[in-house]
Amino acid sequence: MIKRIALLGSTGSIGTQTLEVIDGLGDDYQVVALAAGGNYELLAKQISKYKPEYAALVNEKNLEKLKTIVNGERCQFGKGPEGQLLAARWPSADLVVIAQVGFSGFEPLIAALESGKRIALANKESLVIGGEILQRFGLLDRERIFPVDSEHSAIKQCWTAKYQEEIARIYITASGGPFYGMTQTELQKVTPQDALKHPNWQMGPKITIDSATMMNKGLEVIEAKWLFDLSLDQIKVVIHRQSIVHSMVEYVDGSTIAQLGMPDMRTPIQYALTYPERKKSLVRSYNPYGTTLTFAEPDHVNFPSLKLAFRAAEAGGTMPAVLNGANEVAVELFLAGTLIFNAIPILIEKVMALHDNIKIPEVSDVIAANHWARNMALEVGSVLRERMD
Repeated sequence: MIKRIALLGSTGSIGTQTLEVIDGLGDDYQVVALAAGGNYELLAKQISKYKPEYAALVNEKNLEKLKTIVNGERCQFGKGPEGQLLAARWPSADLVVIAQVGFSGFEPLIAALESGKRIALANKESLVIGGEILQRFGLLDRERIFPVDSEHSAIKQCWTAKYQEEIARIYITASGGPFYGMTQTELQKVTPQDALKHPNWQMGPKITIDSATMMNKGLEVIEAKWLFDLSLDQIKVVIHRQSIVHSMVEYVDGSTIAQLGMPDMRTPIQYALTYPERKKSLVRSYNPYGTTLTFAEPDHVNFPSLKLAFRAAEAGGTMPAVLNGANEVAVELFLAGTLIFNAIPILIEKVMALHDNIKIPEVSDVIAANHWARNMALEVGSVLRERMD
């Protein structure tokens, strides 16, 4: 059976790896819609190669340039946020891959769910900020959402429980990033270039910085809460420097099932695309001979972002959207060289403290909270920069 795929975020790290996986799977997997942010040149190459029925560019200024390059291709075009939403609803698509980074994946996820699509979700932020709303509105259909995060994909693969009561807890593994073991004094001196050198994974810049601060694990905790209907007490984070064990599920009888594999995003991408089948992959297998696997508790003192995420999840309402929005701006400021690494969690905590949480939000409240958090983070970032100069 042919699977027809709409890919949102096609020019990003996950998007390009998704297309690489599709190439390896053969003609049974067809790309029918593509959506990208602003990289019109790469999108043009993708259109020429995959011949989609539809392509959208969020950055409207570059749409005419895109059309000029792909002149003659039989493809409909869309632009702006609405163009992206149309890709998420594209009629002929069986599966929608949501691979954008940050808040931009939230409304496309809603659109795809409302359209009854099967979803491969690589955008953890959409569940972080909107999981509560989706569940309240009856849209959080866990049978149709297949996580692309390696950790959540691992949990899904290890989840054999027939009843929720059989689950004791899950363990989400974390590499610890490039600065694991460093003190606050040492972390003051790290640069964006240092932070972008992840020891195990090849990821986009935002996710790589989140890995360095441990915020990525915090966001994954909140995502897991909604994906697997767990309490926060049932979700643990464990440092696993080798990134071979991608997560573990512990059952009430004392058994723990883990999923192991090489640190390569193409594995969880392919699992989401081919489920319930498994097909031969481009990724090499893990060889257990001569290897050592280690596990340790997280360092909450030098990497406080993880606790901030738990705090936001406990507060609920619009607080997770504020956490996410403030973090996105903090990462942008750090990458721009205007905020030191240690100040990222300080900025986020200050913005959270200033927020008047809406406990039972509507979609519009979450969107407004994200906008407020981003603006407030810029103000707080400016103050922090002045104090540290």
